[in-house]
Amino acid sequence: MSKKSLPTKPSQAKAKLGDQIRNIADRLKHETEVQIKATSRILGAAAQISENHDRLINEVVEMVEEDLNRQADISQRQSYTVEALKKQYKTLKDAKAHFNLKANSWEALVNQLNTLSLQSPIGEDSPQPSQNLNGKQVNNHTEFERLAVFLEPDVAQMFPTSEAVNEALRFLIRVASKNLSL
Repeated sequence: MSKKSLPTKPSQAKAKLGDQIRNIADRLKHETEVQIKATSRILGAAAQISENHDRLINEVVEMVEEDLNRQADISQRQSYTVEALKKQYKTLKDAKAHFNLKANSWEALVNQLNTLSLQSPIGEDSPQPSQNLNGKQVNNHTEFERLAVFLEPDVAQMFPTSEAVNEALRFLIRVASKNLSL
């Protein structure tokens, strides 16, 4: 009898050892699956970041190209002349009404138009002459508020003129508004 019980003990020990090895193997398999899923998620997130980065770079490049094209248009833009305006409009009153400006003479109107065309082209980024910054209708003249802002010395080094500050802020506004619309 004792001889019969001896062989069963080693096989029970082997069975226990086999179960332990299977449990360890199952845990390792499960951990490997978890790691694979985590790695897959990380790679997906990295791909999304890369895609967003590329899209943002493309948007910035497009905006810079638009700005360069707009600057080229400004530099190629013809100046207004009294003669040209007189040919196009019958009276000074008609011309003033068309441009929505106040002027006492053709020369004053031409000076205002040339100043406006050099300062800011009328486009989708700037208010139209018939509207103020809040979008309210204005009676026969352009009404823009000016705001004095004091720059810290390190910022002033990068943006030495008000035009440079306005250009940078408009660019930032376009980037922010494009990202909000996505």
